[in-house]
Amino acid sequence: MRIGVDIGGSHVGVGLLNERGTFLAKRERDLNNIEKKEDYSEILVETIIDLITQSLEEKNINITDIELIGIAVPGIVSDTHIIKAENLHIKDFNIVAEINKFFNVPIYLRNDAKCAAIAEKSRGGLKKCEDAIFVTLGTGIGGAVFLGGKLLKPQKYEGFEIGHIVIQKDGIQCNCGRKGCFEKYASMKAFKERITKAYDLNHLTGKEIKEFIDKHISEEKMNNVINDYVDDLAIGLANLINIFEPQKIAIGGSFVYFEDILLERLNIRIKQKNDIFNNNNIPQIMATKLKSDAGIIGATIETE
Repeated sequence: MRIGVDIGGSHVGVGLLNERGTFLAKRERDLNNIEKKEDYSEILVETIIDLITQSLEEKNINITDIELIGIAVPGIVSDTHIIKAENLHIKDFNIVAEINKFFNVPIYLRNDAKCAAIAEKSRGGLKKCEDAIFVTLGTGIGGAVFLGGKLLKPQKYEGFEIGHIVIQKDGIQCNCGRKGCFEKYASMKAFKERITKAYDLNHLTGKEIKEFIDKHISEEKMNNVINDYVDDLAIGLANLINIFEPQKIAIGGSFVYFEDILLERLNIRIKQKNDIFNNNNIPQIMATKLKSDAGIIGATIETE
């Protein structure tokens, strides 16, 4: 048995999986109300330990029966450290050592988008694709690229921080220090902020925002806000398509909860505009088949 941990910008998910990759238990915790300051790394570890403990107790399983713990992290990681996770405000944190104080089992770290991509490639909608892109839209934007069936990976770090390609010169200030980054315009956080700003809403959960959109979807104002967001998302994806020529693009993260609002518009927008260089071979854009489980599943899959 294996445990997968998916750390997001606003949540932590933990799954207990058997040898066939089937979920035996799954628990999540929302971290939206926790202020991400210097002590956030401590809170994060406490949350992970608690969710793992609850999952094991639920199924009456001992930690000695666990083969490994895989952790998906939104940022740059080494074998043991979260080197930099901008949206978590964490730098150079040895998360493996901290968790090993409680659970003495092998722990593997990998970027969260790469985890979700590996799961989608092995078990989801990208299974039959040799050339594909996975994009995760959440608090930020992450990505992974497959060429010839293999995950592209630089020598030092995992790379492909597509959320930090610039799509607007001198644009919105990003947490990374640059301006105009893709994720400041096209992350799901950015999408929700557009809705709340346009309608002068107080803080709403993702579920409440979705319900609000559904209620006002016939309004011209709402459609203008959604279409402006889709335009920015399409620009970033078109850049990736022109570079990598994928057969498909799968989108994960909290995008999956807004798929019925955004996906069709996005595919139409990509086909209508002249952003794609080889516009006779535009790839299908789809939501991840594994939905919110992709990161947890991928964290437990070992690769070369």
